[in-house]
Amino acid sequence: MLHSRKLVYINEIVRCGSIRKAAARLNVASSAVNRQILALEEELGAPIFERLPKGLRLTAAGELCVEHIRDVLKNYERLEGRIRGLKTPQAGKVSLVTTVGLASGPLPAILAGFVAEHPRMQIKLRNDGGSTTINPVLTGEVDLGLGFNIPATPGIRTLANFDVPVGVVLPPGHRLARDEGPVDLVEVVQEPLILAQSGTSLRNIIDLALAPLPLLVEPVVETNSSELMKQLVKAGTGLTMLNPLDAVAECRRGELIFRPLTEAHIRHQPMKLFARARAPLDSATSLFVEYLMQELLALVDDLKARGHIPEAIRGQA
Repeated sequence: MLHSRKLVYINEIVRCGSIRKAAARLNVASSAVNRQILALEEELGAPIFERLPKGLRLTAAGELCVEHIRDVLKNYERLEGRIRGLKTPQAGKVSLVTTVGLASGPLPAILAGFVAEHPRMQIKLRNDGGSTTINPVLTGEVDLGLGFNIPATPGIRTLANFDVPVGVVLPPGHRLARDEGPVDLVEVVQEPLILAQSGTSLRNIIDLALAPLPLLVEPVVETNSSELMKQLVKAGTGLTMLNPLDAVAECRRGELIFRPLTEAHIRHQPMKLFARARAPLDSATSLFVEYLMQELLALVDDLKARGHIPEAIRGQA
């Protein structure tokens, strides 16, 4: 190791929220972990944790310290990857955070294809669990983020943008599934609706589409789980509104039907692939980004051919 063991210990404490849990994860004694904290606090001349009844909380000095620690650990991981690459070409690790919908939608097939082509590569994928995809990238916990409605954020650089319109997802036997092409939103709101939870970025876009209608729309179910929304549509509980990427796997299997909205009601959900501004991509991550971009562009082209995305829309690097 080219860095002190205490860096690993403190990073794990921050992740776990307590010395006991961190020690269990690291398979060391709690007293050993505590000694490393005290040693670092003595070196810095300032406390890095507040001791609370239910765990630890970072102080202002601790926040700065952890940012530095994660930079050091991430750089060391890149060094390991580059050294492995000298021994075994195209070997390395890539970490990615994304939305629950993308993790269960197009990404399984994309990741399977990438691993098949690069069997020495290791992928670490986590979903955002309904929270933001930005923070894990900003803190250096992961290399890449892929999500929707990502605002311009200091410390984040955009690798690619895609503009994806929200449409209607329905079961194959539904009356509105008999036709193809855009569907009028007025027809959709006559049906029971299963919508994203109020306050989510997806629901904000849906509400913009619904706002001009002279009708009060009250969904029968609201949830922050896109997977639950799709399952309820399959069960015949109602229709939902998603972007076509979130439902692409089910549509390809014939389990669901996606129809875009008519031009008067169409609203877009921008998708962004991004990384930390200050962290250059290593060779493994660059290779994965190139593959991911190719696959996403091919997917967008396929959705255009199906009429799910207007022809004018294209991903931008």
